[in-house]
Amino acid sequence: MKKYLLAFTLMVWLLSAGGMPVHAASYRFQVVTSVVNFKINADGNASVEYTLDFLNDPTAMAIDAVDVGMPTDSYTISSIQADVDGKAVSDIIQSPYVNPGVALNLGSLAIQPGQRGRVHVLVGMVSQILHPGTQKEAEKYASFQFSPSWFDAQYAHGSTDMSVTLTLPPGVKAEEPRYFTPQSWPGKSEPLTGMDSQGRPYYQWHATQADSHTQYIFGGSFPARLVPASAIVTASTINLSFLNSLFNSDNFCCGIFFFGFIIVSGFTTWASSSAARKRKLEYLPPRISVEGHGIKRGLTAVEAAVLMEQPPDRIFTMILFSVVKKSAATVLSQNPLKIKQVSPQPPELRGYEVDFLGAMAGATEVAQRRALQDLMVKLIKSVVDSMKGFSRKETLAYYKSINEKAWEAIKAANTPDVQMKLFDEALDWSMMSGDFNQRAQEAFVGRPVYLPMWWGNYDPGYHHLGSSLPTGTSSAVPSLGGLPSQVSLPSLPGADFAASMVNGVQNFSGNVLGDLSSFTGGVTDKTNPVPVSTSSSHSGGGGGCACACACAGCACACAGGGR
Repeated sequence: MKKYLLAFTLMVWLLSAGGMPVHAASYRFQVVTSVVNFKINADGNASVEYTLDFLNDPTAMAIDAVDVGMPTDSYTISSIQADVDGKAVSDIIQSPYVNPGVALNLGSLAIQPGQRGRVHVLVGMVSQILHPGTQKEAEKYASFQFSPSWFDAQYAHGSTDMSVTLTLPPGVKAEEPRYFTPQSWPGKSEPLTGMDSQGRPYYQWHATQADSHTQYIFGGSFPARLVPASAIVTASTINLSFLNSLFNSDNFCCGIFFFGFIIVSGFTTWASSSAARKRKLEYLPPRISVEGHGIKRGLTAVEAAVLMEQPPDRIFTMILFSVVKKSAATVLSQNPLKIKQVSPQPPELRGYEVDFLGAMAGATEVAQRRALQDLMVKLIKSVVDSMKGFSRKETLAYYKSINEKAWEAIKAANTPDVQMKLFDEALDWSMMSGDFNQRAQEAFVGRPVYLPMWWGNYDPGYHHLGSSLPTGTSSAVPSLGGLPSQVSLPSLPGADFAASMVNGVQNFSGNVLGDLSSFTGGVTDKTNPVPVSTSSSHSGGGGGCACACACAGCACACAGGGR
C-alpha cells in the first residue's frame, strides 16, 4: 500500500490536530473472524452483510460502538439491521468518524474488556455501485469494486480468518462474469466459484492470515443487460462538486491523494496490463483448483497436458503427432503447416483428434484458428468435468511422475533402436511437459537415431518405408515396433532429430496459431475470463475522508473508524 503513504500520514496528522477524542486511543481489539457477503441484485443495487467476531483486549475500553464504512454515500440507513450475539442494535446513526459510514451504538450490548462478541450487520440497500465496464466485450458490461470495511491499525491488531463473497445478479450465465484480481489480498487470487441456492453465480475468497486493518479491494463485472441502465453510474457523475468536495477542510487529504493517484496511474496501468497478459495463458477456471480427493486416472497425455496448462501450440502438436502415428493424416508441408486427412479414418481416433483434423481442414488461416480455439475450449471443459471430485494437486503429481519415468527409460536405453522404441511408445507422455525441448536435446544429441516407421508421414523430406531411403540409413537395424528385422529404417544424427521435434512445436505456433498470447486469450475469455483491469482512488486508514471513486468501475467502502 505504498501509494497511500502520503495521504495516510496527512490524514493521521489532521485527525490529531482536529481533536480526535482521547478515549478512542483506548480501544484495542482483534477481529478473529470476518465473513463478508456483497450481493448485486436484479435492480442494480447492492446489499452488504458483515459477521465480525470481536475479541476485546483485557486492558482496553469496552467496545461500545462500531463504525462500518459504506461502499457509496447512496445508502438507505433504514435498511440497516444489526445485532450483537443475536440481540438487536437499535441505535444506528451516521458515523461521526467515517464518511460515508454508520455507527452502531451498542449500549448495553457493548463488548467488555477480555470478552468476545459477534457483531452482525446487514445493509439492505446501497446504490450507485455499478459503472461501465472498461474491457472491450461483444456486449456492454457493468463493473464494480468493493472494499470491505476496515479499522485503523492503532485499534485493531492480530490476524483475521476472513471470507469475502461477491454474488452477481440473477440471470448471469456461468461463462459470462469476470472477477478482478484482489488488491493486497494475502490469500489466493483465484476465487472459489459456484452457484447459490437461487442459481446466482458467486466468487468467494478466503484467507486465514488476513487482518482487519488493511484495505482489500475486490470486484467483478457482468453483462449490463441484467440490470436497469439507470443503475449504472456514468462518467457525468464525476463533476466539479466532486472536486470541490476533495479540497474542503475535512477532505483535504483526499484531494492530495486524488492527484497523487494521477501520478502513479501510469505505473498501475503497466502493472495491470502485465498481469493481464500473464493471466491470458491461465486458461483453466479457478474452480478446478478446489481440492477434491484422490487421483483422476485415465486421462490421456493430451488431457494431462491441459491439466498442466501447457501452451496450446504444444497441445496441438501432441495431437498432430498422434493422428500421424495413427495413420489418420500426413503432413504435406511443415512450413507453412499443411496436412492431408487419410480416408477412411481409423476407428480409434479420439473426439479431440477428429475435431483437430476438421479444424485443420479450414479454408483459411482465420477459419483454422477459430476452429482450433473452439476445440481448445471444448477440451478444457472436458478436463474440468473429468476432474470433479478429484485432487488436481495429486493428479498433477501422478502424471508428472509418468512423464519423468518415460524420460528416465529413454535416456537409460543402451542402444539406439531400444531408445527409439521406448520413445515411440511414450511419445505423447514425453511431450506433455514444458521441459520437452531440453529433454530431447539431452537424450538424443551425440548418438544416431533410427526413425520410427511413421516418420515419413510427418516429415515430407523422408520417403515412406519400402521406397528408396535417404542417405545414411542402415540395413542392419534390429526389429522396431513390430517390423521384421530385415526392413531397413532411416536414421538421423540425434541433434537433427531433436531439432526436428522441437521445430514441430515452433512451426505450429508460428504458422497456424499466430500470436500465442492472442490465441490463448481468445480461449481464456471463455474458460477463465481475464479480469477487467480498472484503476480507482480509495480513501482509508482511519476514517475522516469520504470515499472518492475517480473512475469507472469503482465502488469503495471507507475505513471503519476503529471505535
